Amino acid sequence: MKPISFIYRFIVTLGAVILAGVVAWQLWIYYMESPWTRDGRVRADIVSLAPDVSGPIVQVFVHDNQFVHTGEALFQIDPARFNLALAQANAALAQASAAEAKAHATMLNAEQNAARYAALSSNATSAISRDDASTQSLAAKAEYSAAQAAYAAAQVDLGVAQLNLRRTTARATVNGVITNFSMQPGDYVGAGSAIMAIVDTDSLYVDGYFEETKLRHIKVGDKATVQLLQGGPQIDGHVQGFAAAIADSERIAAPTLLADVNPTFTWVRLAARIPVRIALDKIPAGVNLVAGMTCTVTILPEKN
Repeated sequence: MKPISFIYRFIVTLGAVILAGVVAWQLWIYYMESPWTRDGRVRADIVSLAPDVSGPIVQVFVHDNQFVHTGEALFQIDPARFNLALAQANAALAQASAAEAKAHATMLNAEQNAARYAALSSNATSAISRDDASTQSLAAKAEYSAAQAAYAAAQVDLGVAQLNLRRTTARATVNGVITNFSMQPGDYVGAGSAIMAIVDTDSLYVDGYFEETKLRHIKVGDKATVQLLQGGPQIDGHVQGFAAAIADSERIAAPTLLADVNPTFTWVRLAARIPVRIALDKIPAGVNLVAGMTCTVTILPEKN
């Protein structure tokens, strides 16, 4: 019985060792080779909206955390000054139009006089008179060209005044949610200064920060699954692309414009993490994505 008991114990021990080796190998593959990461973030494009004209706010049409559509009015800047500028531009255009018409009539009259003098014989008129008529005709043409240019400039000024008046009402440029917004009527805003952030909800995607050792298992177009840290159903997506570069913390810019590389090298070298962009194919109903959420990203390579 002893030999049988020994063989039995040997087989059980060998089986346990083999099982432990297989489990260890699978764990190694899962944690070190398989393309997945817990370091994922939901991201979206953020529009920093700035007014195109300056002035005090007279109306605010939206509030913080409100969803807006493209073209929806957000707030209005006092249009009084811009209405006056529009009236001034209309008056300047009318004046330029009258000056153009007068210059045109003067040019036609000068051309007719020059033509009459040119038709007369040398006995009926002097060469000096003919030259004077020709000179007056050329001068009238030059004045008419200048009047035409002034009229075109007045038209441009009118267009600018109309555009500025339209721009007193700021509108959403994307579909999204207004965030961190606290504007009130009476606030003064300056042209070009960002005063509102809109999260473009049509641009939601996920960045998975994968270790560089796992990138060889990931290809553009591979299917991916996203599991939010908050729980809920998984979100299906696909690999859209890889980051082209990441910052090198070992190298800084020196005052001499030469490379300044850290001379120390740690024994434990951690793999760099590369952002991999995941496009979301379909967001399940009831899932509220917020840019900045943490998630787990798993890639499903085609070969698997």
